[in-house]
Amino acid sequence: MTSDHWQMIKALPQSTLNQLFDEDENRIANLGLEQAGLYFDFSKTHLDKAVVAAFQRLADDVGLPAKVNALLSGEPINISEGRAAEHCAERGIGKEASVNNANALHQRMKGLIEVIDSGALGAFTQIIHLGIGGSALGPKMLYQALKLGDEKYDLAVVSNIDGSALEPVLERFDAGKTLLVIASKTFTTAETLLNAQTVLDWMREQGVADPLGQVVALTADPEQAVLWGVDETRVLPFSETVGGRYSLWSSISFSVALTLGYDVFEDLLAGAAAMDQHFRDAPWAQNIPVLAAFADQYYTQVRGCATRAVFAYEDRLGLLPDYLQQLEMESNGKSVTQDGQPLSLHSSPIVWGGVGTDAQHAVFQLLHQGSHLVPVEFLAVIEPGDSLNPAHHNGLLLNCFAQGAALMSGKKSDDSHRNYPGDRPSVTILLEDLDARTLGALLAFYEQRTFVNAALLNINPFDQFGVELGKQMAGKLAAEDDNRLDASTEELKKRAFGP
Repeated sequence: MTSDHWQMIKALPQSTLNQLFDEDENRIANLGLEQAGLYFDFSKTHLDKAVVAAFQRLADDVGLPAKVNALLSGEPINISEGRAAEHCAERGIGKEASVNNANALHQRMKGLIEVIDSGALGAFTQIIHLGIGGSALGPKMLYQALKLGDEKYDLAVVSNIDGSALEPVLERFDAGKTLLVIASKTFTTAETLLNAQTVLDWMREQGVADPLGQVVALTADPEQAVLWGVDETRVLPFSETVGGRYSLWSSISFSVALTLGYDVFEDLLAGAAAMDQHFRDAPWAQNIPVLAAFADQYYTQVRGCATRAVFAYEDRLGLLPDYLQQLEMESNGKSVTQDGQPLSLHSSPIVWGGVGTDAQHAVFQLLHQGSHLVPVEFLAVIEPGDSLNPAHHNGLLLNCFAQGAALMSGKKSDDSHRNYPGDRPSVTILLEDLDARTLGALLAFYEQRTFVNAALLNINPFDQFGVELGKQMAGKLAAEDDNRLDASTEELKKRAFGP
């Protein structure tokens, strides 16, 4: 498939970044793009007119325009599971019936928030949100990024089955004032339901007469939640066509909307919708998610980069690298094409990262002088999120900008230990401010970029069968299945639990 296009892309001249700047006086204007309060600087990548044009031809050959239309119009593009992927409908773009359904479910969520805020269901001051994967990571990331410190409720998001994650929350919270929010698409997620049962037991031990009366369920299977014991008036559904890692646009963000205010949730949706509209309408050469995917594929397929690093020079975005790990590697960590054939290209790079400036004193040694070529993504916010001396925020931004410059330019030295080769690519994403609108646009950008990467590879980004096998084996071990596993696993089990 499209092998000729890939061969042409790989055969293009490989100019250095410094050469690209010298040859194109309009490079900043051509590769610096703005949308929805965000500025994307692709100029420090090896994209040039020839590379972009070659990828445009590839995109047309793989049917990218039709695939984008299929995504945004709600067609069943998740072929392995026979359904659409309708997270965009949650923010207003999609099949009319799906958009209307999403709006109705959002209004149902808003209504329940108003009831809880009124105190009609209890004098709640604390919220425990239980989920795992997209049912927890999205809300936790949103809360960390957008909280101001004066919230009406104290929110704790717990995902890990490890009791060390849940127990400190129970020790800190008051059972009678705690609202339990259970987030599970199928409402059968073993880790989440075990944590939920533990919280209910704790409530009973603390004297709560009706713990289930303090539960809200977020699920695509409301009947299952009701069977589990949640009152149907406190079940907030979302569509089964919204995948877990794409679900923060749905009722999965109920805890965040309750804690920060429903208007924050609305702004999040509005920011995402602005990026969706740009993705739908902009030509490929000025289309931000598409250009980002072109760069991703260039470094993965042409330069052999197995990883991509993301560093947030903004402490409030500290969970973003974790969020992107799930979004990108669960979506595009595949080894077969849409039609089940072996993938002849590399799939998703390994996404990793951290928070600047801390990371500079750890992993940046490898980025500047290591033998691996690692494309780097920097994120920064112009407006500070604190009221301290401006020297703090100014220093943060200057460090961010300096790292990108140093990766590109390098520094030659006759002392090989002090030689910096340079010509190392980076993208900088600059937010005017970190608020719900800009964050929504940023997250939608990453989703659409992930989709374009999948389209260029001809893989399905909306299933995740790879997460199931280990969980199935855990169930076998717990049930002491007669079918023995490997000797190593049997030995580990024996050492942990006894003969």
